[in-house]
Amino acid sequence: MRIAVSGASGLLGSALVGALEPAHEVVRLVRRAPTSYVERRWDPSRGIIEGQGLADVDAVINLSGAGLADARLTPARKHLLLESRVRPTATLHRYAAESERCTAMLSASAVGYYGNTGDEVVDESDANGRGFLAGLVTQWEGSAPQAEGLQVSWLRTGQVLTRRGGVLGKQAPLFRMGLGGIIGDGQQWISWISCDDWVRAVRCVLERGIVGPVNLVSPNPVTNEDFTERLGHVLRRPTRVPLPLPLVRRVLGHELVNEALLFSTRAVPRVLEDEGFVFDHPDLGVALRALYRSGRHRRDREKTDEDSVVTDPEVEASP
Repeated sequence: MRIAVSGASGLLGSALVGALEPAHEVVRLVRRAPTSYVERRWDPSRGIIEGQGLADVDAVINLSGAGLADARLTPARKHLLLESRVRPTATLHRYAAESERCTAMLSASAVGYYGNTGDEVVDESDANGRGFLAGLVTQWEGSAPQAEGLQVSWLRTGQVLTRRGGVLGKQAPLFRMGLGGIIGDGQQWISWISCDDWVRAVRCVLERGIVGPVNLVSPNPVTNEDFTERLGHVLRRPTRVPLPLPLVRRVLGHELVNEALLFSTRAVPRVLEDEGFVFDHPDLGVALRALYRSGRHRRDREKTDEDSVVTDPEVEASP
């Protein structure tokens, strides 16, 4: 299968491409001049994919979108978050729908679609929620509707656990300094997934032809309090002092803290489970130990790895 991927050199994109390449041919969509035959230039701001577009691929995977937690949610930032998702997604969808060969589009999304659901368990059958993030994701998915001859899947991703970035990549250094603690009352639910399971789940959606929304999360969401305790235990650091919420709000902004850190989403992967997908890391403790299992010498090697990571010029979607 020949698969076009946007955001292929990003944190999740590079992991996914590495898993796809042994069995599939990957075409990387880039926004700079191509440097190899596996790259193809595109400009979503103008709605253009150069060369053959998507006429010569069987599927396209869209991982485009500016990071949610990279800056305060100012009006300008909100506009960027929306445009960096909707324009690329709409461009890929149009080219895919026009292609006689391309029959599948997998598009990044987020469990933020469900909004603040408290303790309620939600799955793919539940409606969208309220708030900026829920509205953002709803419009994001709306830019890639089902079309004749094209099966569209929305990858509603939770917090992906990886040492090299994402929320955990930002949290771990603070925990190692003894500054890790619960946020708010710690009872808000976190829907998470290991990076390895995320990659395997995307392959499952692609190779089994799963259509529609798919929650890419572990079957065992945890509260912020549980997450904090387990991460502190794995890193052997205390987590008794709660993070001062006024300080966090001062740094990140009131709305971003509420939507990204205090909102509770207890999502489960009903579609994946119905497909018989088996998680390698269904338990948070197991997943965290898999990341940090080798102790200090592993962390030293980790630092060397992180120093070698090149920041992706492409913008990759962040839940």
